[in-house]
Amino acid sequence: MKWTKQRLNNLFFFLGCAACVVMLFTFDVSFVELWEHLTHAGYWLIPIIGIWVVVYGLNALAWRAIIFGNVGQEEIDKRQLSNSKFFWRIYQLTITGYALNYATPVGGLGGEPYRIMELSKDIDNQHATSSVILYAMMHFFAHFWFWFISIFIYLALVLVGDMPITTAIGTILGIIVVFCLIAFYIFSRGYRHGLVIYVLGLIAKIPGLKGWSTRFQQRHAEALQNIDAQIAALYHQDTKAFYTSLLLEYSSRMVQSLEVMFMLLLFGIDCGGGFDGLLLTYLHSVLIVAFTTLFANLIGFLPMQIGVQEGGFVLSIAALGLSAALGIFVSIICRVREIIWIAIGMLLMKLR
Repeated sequence: MKWTKQRLNNLFFFLGCAACVVMLFTFDVSFVELWEHLTHAGYWLIPIIGIWVVVYGLNALAWRAIIFGNVGQEEIDKRQLSNSKFFWRIYQLTITGYALNYATPVGGLGGEPYRIMELSKDIDNQHATSSVILYAMMHFFAHFWFWFISIFIYLALVLVGDMPITTAIGTILGIIVVFCLIAFYIFSRGYRHGLVIYVLGLIAKIPGLKGWSTRFQQRHAEALQNIDAQIAALYHQDTKAFYTSLLLEYSSRMVQSLEVMFMLLLFGIDCGGGFDGLLLTYLHSVLIVAFTTLFANLIGFLPMQIGVQEGGFVLSIAALGLSAALGIFVSIICRVREIIWIAIGMLLMKLR
């Protein structure tokens, strides 16, 4: 069993390294132009890359809140895992998991199997599986809240005369609101009743997968029911852990927006300066991240979202009346940051 897990670990490591190589050779600019962008960023690269220490820290705290709510503090204590040691373990798995997510298609779900495999070394397999599924659900749930609240941020900026509003823009905003409300209903159902068996039922409706789905449910019926029960239990029995995790995940999106704000400031875009100017610049950054992540997740079947993220940044920045060149710069620097953090994640995988 240990040999099998080690072989899987090596496979994940290979995928992450391959992702770095592919990303390096899929830039839409030459290496000379890339170097020019990097030298233009200069010392701003430090806070741009460093802000993700905080982002991943908030993600890790959100996941830890779910694990404690799902497993219980007593169970963690029984396994002689101190809070600090367990947090750094979760922090490492968070970074490595997201690094692997960049390498895989279908919305970036490649890191979840790795997290389950590694977390099962610290807690039992069923709780590890349900905790990872719960965190993945929370990660997407927070995305929808980020997009939903960003609509009202945009409308608030419209009221102060900072943003335009047209029939087309209003229609798009309305569609996004409806999209988010539907998602809230689906997530609510999943949190109340569990999601695994329901998803396997949907998979059974796909041509060619019905037999596999039926056999899988029959072989693992009890385990699947336990996992769904654990998913539902967090929402019903530990609402504090649920909402703490949601708040932390949402906060990580707001902190992530500082990355774009730093790049806007690098280009001298500060909306007039002062507190009001910086606040407007930050809110613009939130809208840019919200639109780009929405666009990227809607077309999330592309590995590493090649071209999708870049297009999202260019479109969202242009929609705010800024130059397309700035959008290209932001997308390139974000891609460099991703490569650096993938490399860090792969290093952590081998230095655990």
